[in-house]
Amino acid sequence: MTIPTLTRRRAERLFDDPLANDAGAATAEYAIATMAAVAFAGLLVVIMRSDEVRGILTDLVRRALSVQ
Repeated sequence: MTIPTLTRRRAERLFDDPLANDAGAATAEYAIATMAAVAFAGLLVVIMRSDEVRGILTDLVRRALSVQ
């Protein structure tokens, strides 16, 4: 049994990734999703720092921990 020589054409067929052209698109999609998640988290931080929301949450925790 002889092993065929590895020519440039055979190497391209063996090692060429058909999805390589789309690899950057997936990375960009992850980056956009991550940026959207960070923006949403920032919005939640701003909302949670307001006195009204803090009072509502504090009252909720107090009622949940009180014994009746």
